[in-house]
Amino acid sequence: MMGSSKRTTEKVDALPITIPFNRPCFVGTEPGYMSEALEHRRISGDGIFTQRCQELLERQLSILRVFLTTSCTHALEMTALLLDLKPEDEVIVPAFTFVSTANAFALRGARLVFADIRPDTLNLDEVHLESLITERTRAIVVVHYGGIACEMDSIMATASRHKIPVIEDNAHGLFAKYRGVYLGTFGALATQSFHETKNFTCGEGGALLINDSDLIERAEIIREKGTNRRRFLRGEVDKYTWVALGSSYLPSDILAAHLYAQLEARNEIQSRRKTIWDAYYDGLATWAEKHEFQRPHVPAGCEQGYHTFYLLAPNERERDALIGLLRARGISSVFHYSPLHRSEMGRRVAARHTDCAVTESVSARLLRLPFYYSLSDEDQERVIAAVQSHRS
Repeated sequence: MMGSSKRTTEKVDALPITIPFNRPCFVGTEPGYMSEALEHRRISGDGIFTQRCQELLERQLSILRVFLTTSCTHALEMTALLLDLKPEDEVIVPAFTFVSTANAFALRGARLVFADIRPDTLNLDEVHLESLITERTRAIVVVHYGGIACEMDSIMATASRHKIPVIEDNAHGLFAKYRGVYLGTFGALATQSFHETKNFTCGEGGALLINDSDLIERAEIIREKGTNRRRFLRGEVDKYTWVALGSSYLPSDILAAHLYAQLEARNEIQSRRKTIWDAYYDGLATWAEKHEFQRPHVPAGCEQGYHTFYLLAPNERERDALIGLLRARGISSVFHYSPLHRSEMGRRVAARHTDCAVTESVSARLLRLPFYYSLSDEDQERVIAAVQSHRS
């Protein structure tokens, strides 16, 4: 069945997928906490486990406030509401990111300025940031790709000079650091994801991190459908009413209970993911250099989040061939983002054309290898051996 290299790319010879790209993390204590949430007979938003998750993150990250949300997408939408964006305001976003990063601001009528990325970290290229800023710029959104930090010193300095708030889309980087400081604590606002593909998960979920005290009360109102209900529950007003735009962004406390189990086990989860990431990085070093495949780059001063392990092929044909070879051996590997500035919607909401050549090149050459908490050493060895067989 394995046969020649030609046969391994034929669909008829492909094995069933036995090593998926992702399996949701499960540490074992989730069912107990979820049962406890049910026993409290309070399973809507802001129950005891929601509070526990928020307090754990506030304490660990030393950040002013954390609000759990139904998704990272919704947390991003809250940032757009908090900044009170108006039609024709401009927001700078990387062209290489998930569509939610852009949608959140386009929904408020903002025009997007797509920024290109660095060829090493695949993060927003800080060198060209200044040239993208105009008198209409109202926010700069950075994405810490793969949990590896953007160059925050430079980005924050540029933003400070122009008095523009920074939003960190930190979906990949919870507990990662830049120069000893946690990601998600640099900007005025940051967002996290607890989707099933992330290091810590409750299936679907997210969080809004607030580092500006002036935004906390408004965030409470937005998250509570635009009402001042939280003030009522604290006894600060005798009734609550509709005071601003908002929506329902509170996750069920059952989901928060699942998440809390994983946040408690954060050191164990991250340690295992580090072991897997290191095994890929070291095991594929010689092969990658020989065949001109690029491994992830972690700059000095960055403590990464171990969210993903990718390879950058020398060209699109090599990328697709390797994906096909792995698929034929029962191993799922996937590409990643399509360039947003080239999409139909991206062209419609862009403030103006920007050159994002690195994004286009990376998007056509990147593939991600199976990477999840329960990936066994044996299965990872199978993946590494299969990759090494390409062009051998």
